[in-house]
Amino acid sequence: MERRINKAKLPYLKRIEDFDFAFQTSVSERRIKEIMTCRFIDNGDNILLLGPPGVGKTHLAIGIALEALNKGYTAHYTRCDDFITMCKKADERNTTSRLVNKLSKFNVLVLDEMGYFPFDELSANLLFQIISKRYEEGSIIITSNKSYIEWGKIFGDDVLATAVLDRLLHHSTTFNMKGESYRLKEKQKAGIQPIVAK
Repeated sequence: MERRINKAKLPYLKRIEDFDFAFQTSVSERRIKEIMTCRFIDNGDNILLLGPPGVGKTHLAIGIALEALNKGYTAHYTRCDDFITMCKKADERNTTSRLVNKLSKFNVLVLDEMGYFPFDELSANLLFQIISKRYEEGSIIITSNKSYIEWGKIFGDDVLATAVLDRLLHHSTTFNMKGESYRLKEKQKAGIQPIVAK
């Protein structure tokens, strides 16, 4: 299990059991428990976690990936800025097809923080190839701070964004997460008050 976790490149371990559903009431615990059966992987379904920073999107994504690993599936985690860097390096080495094949083979691919960094033409096209290759075959978990109507700006191309969403949303579950930042709550609990601009 430790070897599988290391291979999955998870940045840290966050289990679903540690998720505070009482604080994050916009997420249905029942729906998450259904996802934890990992039937979505067998069906080739995707999970999209949308919402502002600090509401627990990455925690849920990692928790679901951990459960998949626990059940014997393969998983791989990457932040979108790291993915963009990987694409540039692969292009320099003429290994873009190898990168696409590598990220298409895992049972679960986690793409974290979609929307914080704009994709260039190369990374946007390679991501589209990966999503197309995985379509109905492999599951993708995406976290994003942007609503779907803003994805055209992320990719710098409305047509490409529509094609990506068409494939992602065909078999998917979307969680629209709202509420306060969990990290901010922890800071306030520790007595550290944020500076409020006047």
